[in-house]
Amino acid sequence: MGGYSYDWSVITNNKEVFIDGAIKTLEISALALLLAIPIGIIFGLGRISSNRIFNSISSIYVEVMRGVPLLVLLFWIFFVLGQFVRLGPYWSAVVGLAVFSGAFIAEIVRAGIQAVPKGQMEAARSSGMSHFTAMRYIVLPQALRRVLPPLASQFIILIKDSSLVSIISVIDLTMNAKNLVATSFRPLEVWTFVAVIYFVMTFSLSLIIRYFEKRMLSREN
Repeated sequence: MGGYSYDWSVITNNKEVFIDGAIKTLEISALALLLAIPIGIIFGLGRISSNRIFNSISSIYVEVMRGVPLLVLLFWIFFVLGQFVRLGPYWSAVVGLAVFSGAFIAEIVRAGIQAVPKGQMEAARSSGMSHFTAMRYIVLPQALRRVLPPLASQFIILIKDSSLVSIISVIDLTMNAKNLVATSFRPLEVWTFVAVIYFVMTFSLSLIIRYFEKRMLSREN
C-alpha cells in the first residue's frame, strides 16, 4: 500500500490482548464442539432411522441449519431466544456454534454409517445383538474411522466460524482485534497477525487429528 508505514510494535506491545483473545476463541470453540458432537450423532442417527418422526425432525433440522447463515442464527439466539432464556452473549455464541455445526456433523455421521457394509449390522444382529448394541460396538467404531478426516475439517471450520461471535458482543480474538485497531489505527498489522493466529490454531488441530488417524490405522494393521 503506497505511503503506508508498517509498525509491528503494535503486536509486541499488545501481546496479552492477542493471547487472551486466542484463549477465549479456543474456549468457545471447544465448548461448542463438545455440544455439537452429541447433537450431530443424534441427528445423524435420526437421518437413517426408520422412525418417520425422528427421521423427519432430523432432516428438517439439518436442512434448515445448512440453509441459514450462521450470522443470522447467532442474531436469532441472542436477540429472540434471549427474550425467553437468559443465555447472555457468551453462551448464545456457544449454543449458536454448536447447533450450526451439529447439522454438518450429523451429515458426516450419516455418511459414515451408511459407508459401513450392511452385512456388518446383519452379522451382529444374527449373533444375538440388539440394534443398539450392534450400532454401538460394531457400526459406530467403523464409521468413526471413516468420518475422522471430514470431522477434522468441520472442527477447523468451527474455529474459523467462531470469529463471527463478536457481532453479539462476545469478547474473543476478533473482538479484541477490532478494539485494538480502533485505538492503534494499525489494521494491516493487527489483522495480519490475527490471521496468523487462526492459521496456527487450525494447523495445530489438523496435526493432532492426523496423529490420531495414524494411530488408528496402525492399530488396524
